[in-house]
Amino acid sequence: MADDAGLPALLCSEQFGSGEARGCRAAADGSLQWEVRGWRWWGLSRAFTVKPEGRDAGEVGAPGAASPPLSGLQAVFLPQGFPDSVSPDYLPYQLWDSVQAFASSLSGSLATHAVLLGIGVGNAKATVSAATATWLVKDSTGMLGRIIFAWWKGSKLDCNAKQWRLFADILNDVAMFLEIMAPVYPICFTMTVSTSNLAKCIVSVAGGATRAALTVHQARRNNMADVSAKDSSQETLVNLAGLLVSLLMLPLVSGFPGFSFGCFFFLTALHIYANYRAVRALVMETLNEGRLRLVLKHYLQRGEVLDPTTANRMEPLWTGFWPTPSLSLGVPLHRLVSSVFELQQLVEGHQEPYLLCWDQSRNQVQVVLNQKADPKTVLRAATHGLMLGALQGDGPLPAELEELRNHVQAGPKKETWVIVKETHQVLDMLFPKFLKGLQDAGWKTEKHQLEVDEWRATWLLSPEKKVL
Repeated sequence: MADDAGLPALLCSEQFGSGEARGCRAAADGSLQWEVRGWRWWGLSRAFTVKPEGRDAGEVGAPGAASPPLSGLQAVFLPQGFPDSVSPDYLPYQLWDSVQAFASSLSGSLATHAVLLGIGVGNAKATVSAATATWLVKDSTGMLGRIIFAWWKGSKLDCNAKQWRLFADILNDVAMFLEIMAPVYPICFTMTVSTSNLAKCIVSVAGGATRAALTVHQARRNNMADVSAKDSSQETLVNLAGLLVSLLMLPLVSGFPGFSFGCFFFLTALHIYANYRAVRALVMETLNEGRLRLVLKHYLQRGEVLDPTTANRMEPLWTGFWPTPSLSLGVPLHRLVSSVFELQQLVEGHQEPYLLCWDQSRNQVQVVLNQKADPKTVLRAATHGLMLGALQGDGPLPAELEELRNHVQAGPKKETWVIVKETHQVLDMLFPKFLKGLQDAGWKTEKHQLEVDEWRATWLLSPEKKVL
C-alpha cells in the first residue's frame, strides 16, 4: 500500500513537544526511513534510514545528530518541553527578570564596595576586631528580621505573590542605597549597615517565597523542580555577566563618588522598571482577593466576566494602594457569637457551609468556614463578602442588589443579619452563572489564592428557619 506520492504508507510518527511531527516508512530492505524534520511541510519526501542494527552516528539528519547551538542553549537554560511545559507568560517574565537581575548585580557590586570601605578595608588604622564586631551585629540583626517577617507575613505571600515580589525588589534597592550611604556618615555606619542587612533578609524571605509561588504557576507538567533549576541557571549566568562587568566598572568609579552615585541611580531605575515589567507580564489564572474584586465588580456592572489577561493587567501591584473593605475568611466562631441568640441569628438563612457576619459601620466582613467547606465554598463566601461591600459603593448593580443597596444606604432600617440572609437568596441565582463565567473565561476555580485562616467550625445546617 502506498500514499499519494507513490511512497510506502506511514508506519508511525513522532514529535518532540509541540514541534513538527515526522513520519516513518518501511524501506525495501526492512529498515525504517524517518522523514527529515522540516521537509514534510514543503511537500518533499526526503528521508533518512535507520538501520536495524542501530543508528549511524555520522549520518546527516539522523536522530542522534548534533543539535543547533540554540537548541543546546535551550536545553541548558530552559525547562524541558519548553514552551508547552510552562505557562504562556514564562518567557516575557524571565527576560525582564534577567534584566533586573543584571542591574541588581551591578548595583550590589557598588554597595559591597562601599561597605568594605566603611568597614576599613585599605585603612591602616582599622582593626580586625572592630570590623568583625560590625559584621556580627549586621548579620544577627538580619537573622532576627528574617524570623520575624516570616512569622508576620509568611501566610500572605502566596496570596499576593506579584505585589510582594515587586515589594521585595524595591526594598532591596533601598537596602543597597543605605549601604552606599553608610561610609558617608561613619558615626552611624554600624546602625546603617545593620538596617540594610535587615532589609536584605526580608527581601530574601519575600523573594524566595514568591519565587516558589510563581514556579508553581509557571510549571504546567508537574515540573516545578526543573523550572526552579533552570531559573537558577539563568540567574547564575546573569550574575556571572554582572560580575565580569563589575570588574571593569569598579576601577572606573572608585575614585569618583559622584559618578558612582550616578551609576547607582541609573541602575536602580533600570532595576525597578524591569521588575515592574516582569511582574506585569505575569498572568495568574487563580483568583486572589484583588483579582476577584475586579472580576466581580465588572460582572455586577456589565454582566461580563473578565478573562485572566485583562484582570491581571488591571490588578494593582502595590499593596495598600487600593482601599478595600476588610474580608476575613476562616475566622473562629467564638469571635462572632457569645450567646445562643446570636448564634441563631448568624445561622438563620445560611444554607451553605459558611457563616457570614457583616459590620456595616466598618464595612468589615468576617466568614466562619465549616469543616466541609471546599474551594468552591470559599470562593462563594469571598464573593458574598465582596458583594456586600458593593452595596455601600457606587456604580450600577443588578436589580436585586440595587434594591438592597437602596435599603442599606437609606439607613439602618433592617438588621444586618436580615440583609445577609437576603443576599444569600440573591447569590443563589447569581453565583452559579458567575462561576460558569469564570470557568469559561479561563479561570481555575478548583483552587484559589484567597487568604484563608485555619479555623473551622461545625453547626446544624437548616434549609429554613429552624437553626438549633
